[in-house]
Amino acid sequence: MAKLLIDFRYLLKAAPTIRLAVAAVALMALLGGCRSGHDSNGAVQFRVALLTPGPVSDAGWNAAAYDGLQLIKRNLGAQTAMVQTTSPADFEDAFRDFASRGYTLVFAHGFEYTDAALKAGRDFPGTTFVVTSGSAWSANVASLSFKIEEAAYVEGVIAGGVSKTGVVGAIGGIELPAIKLTFDGFRRGFLSMQPGGRVLSSFIGNFDDVGAAKEAALAQIGQGADVLFHDADAAGLGVFEAAGQKHVYAFGANRNQNAVAPEIVLASAVTSIPQAFLRLATEVSNGAFRPGMIEFGMKDGMVSVIINPVLLPKIPATALAQAKRAEQLIVDGSLVVGRPSAAANPGHAP
Repeated sequence: MAKLLIDFRYLLKAAPTIRLAVAAVALMALLGGCRSGHDSNGAVQFRVALLTPGPVSDAGWNAAAYDGLQLIKRNLGAQTAMVQTTSPADFEDAFRDFASRGYTLVFAHGFEYTDAALKAGRDFPGTTFVVTSGSAWSANVASLSFKIEEAAYVEGVIAGGVSKTGVVGAIGGIELPAIKLTFDGFRRGFLSMQPGGRVLSSFIGNFDDVGAAKEAALAQIGQGADVLFHDADAAGLGVFEAAGQKHVYAFGANRNQNAVAPEIVLASAVTSIPQAFLRLATEVSNGAFRPGMIEFGMKDGMVSVIINPVLLPKIPATALAQAKRAEQLIVDGSLVVGRPSAAANPGHAP
């Protein structure tokens, strides 16, 4: 049986979340015997890990990352593991734990992991770290961004065609740069249809408080908002609850959430996170990966707007036509939403 290379002195000092993750891996290795880290022929197996800031049951941001991990497992035969971190104190411990156990690739699903990834990357040059929505890169750390603000712009156009009050709302989790960009895209799209309209915005300070998101949404509805946009991960489900209670419409974000509340969600701004994860993992596995500021958008087919067919009749034909035109302008490069190109602002960190 293969030896378990786990430093139990580290395990005693680690954060509770990490202790549980390491213990779970240890148990699986014991049960798996000599197969741990190797395939049936004894070859070292490609190992990929995922860190998420919230539950993968959120039907959105974290669920999409988990879908990507599962896709990598199926398509590349990788050995996979994941852990939900509960606080910033867990970030670096989690990175170091996976890297010290031979994981080739570690995805960290959120802007907030950037600094910890850079620190761990310096001590574990043999591991590649990919931070979704990250802000910097190094020799073995990459930042992966999706221009979801492009899809948010299109959703704003649709909102402008649907709204009867001229007031719409946007609810976010933590006030991160990427979410502010998304809100700005939604605002610009809406005002292109209703120049005199109002866009309300609020942040609840976390990504998992469904009740807080519902209260924020109800407050915006109380100010006249009849269409709501969210970028709040699991907490976004509270936005759908408020919209259903008050009979207004909402939009999904990051994953196709049309089926989550089919009588409420007009459309979803979808990022192809699973396909992007698989693409990068394939490059790492083949030795072809190059770190940097990696960015995908509508032009790459990695960002899209999926209309809910149940509510399609509720969207005016003029709004649908304008939304389609906006998509084409974005793909052509005639309409730029949000950020400068990654190539123009590499953000390299030593």
